[in-house]
Amino acid sequence: MSNDWQAGRLDSDLQGAAFDTLAVRAGQRRGPEGEHGEALFPTSSYVFRSAADAAARFAGDVPGNVYSRYTNPTVRTFEERIAALEGAEQAVATASGMSAILALVMGLCSAGDHVLVSRSVFGSTISLFEKYLKRFGIQVDYPPLVDLDAWRAGLKPNTRLLFVESPSNPLAELADIAALAELAHAHGALLAVDNCFCTPALQRPLALGADLVVHSATKYIDGQGRSMGGVVAGRSELTKEVVGFLRTAGPTLSPFNAWIFLKGLETLRVRMQAHCASAQRLAEWLEGQPGIRRVYYAGLPSHPQHDLARRQQSGFGAVVSFEVDGDRDAAWRFIDATRMISITTNLGDTKTTIAHPATTSHGRLSAEERANAGIGDNLIRVAVGLEDVADIQADLALGLAAL
Repeated sequence: MSNDWQAGRLDSDLQGAAFDTLAVRAGQRRGPEGEHGEALFPTSSYVFRSAADAAARFAGDVPGNVYSRYTNPTVRTFEERIAALEGAEQAVATASGMSAILALVMGLCSAGDHVLVSRSVFGSTISLFEKYLKRFGIQVDYPPLVDLDAWRAGLKPNTRLLFVESPSNPLAELADIAALAELAHAHGALLAVDNCFCTPALQRPLALGADLVVHSATKYIDGQGRSMGGVVAGRSELTKEVVGFLRTAGPTLSPFNAWIFLKGLETLRVRMQAHCASAQRLAEWLEGQPGIRRVYYAGLPSHPQHDLARRQQSGFGAVVSFEVDGDRDAAWRFIDATRMISITTNLGDTKTTIAHPATTSHGRLSAEERANAGIGDNLIRVAVGLEDVADIQADLALGLAAL
């Protein structure tokens, strides 16, 4: 083995590489040991060659690691890989999906700015804006996700940001991302899209015109329910402001969690394809069952935005929600009758999960807020895992029988 190979060929040439190759190899820089797997750097600090070297790195005059609150080689590898998959100039990793949203808003908005947030976002996102960000002088309004005219009417001279989750949790509503991006940019505002349900394997919002993408890496990026983390990705002129907030406030992703997520990304596309295939079968089956009032899944032709989903996504995702005949008690009977599926609010796992949104993920919202978001007491959300689909169906049949 020549010294030239050791010096220049340890890392893969990824020029022109496709998605699946980037998901396995992007961002990795091998060390002197020539390790094949990504290295894990569980260190809080770094040593410098001299006092001048330390001063230059702290000042940002030369690149390099400074302190693991905002620079860590394992986290950097994860960030660069996500950026490659999303088609972003830069990605910034955070401690959770919620801290990613917080870092985005705190980095890019100021007191007096106005933000339009879809009323169909995750319940904790609404709580973040309503209970905390409003305290700092940020104005917020909540237009319906699918009503472009409402977004247009909601714009104000001080509107800085439009924030959507598409597909939404738990009703699988979709934003027309290209249309919203055009609307935002004509007004001088930014569009941020929470891409948690699709991941870049199924949807790339930046390619559709969005300025920023947010992820809860806890979900499908991990894929096995092991670790918590978040990401913000986009143009470096925007993400550098997120880095600044992260450096000061410190909602940092741990190196170990970043390493877990790197392993998750290696199988992202094949997992998402399998999730989607099973979710499609279950949604079609549920739609024909007595006791089911309505099924929410964009892969169904009955979904009002089925055609939009086909245009801007390469798959319909793994979350199937449905309303049962009856009230909360009926929904709870359905959930409690299952014997294999996990009763938990997490999603994106290899294990199928079932939840009652009105009393869990959206339980902190008022009854009026839940009604505005379309979250009824008879709604059930299933995040379809990777078990045999016949076994998932059989377990859901127990729930149907309990109705």
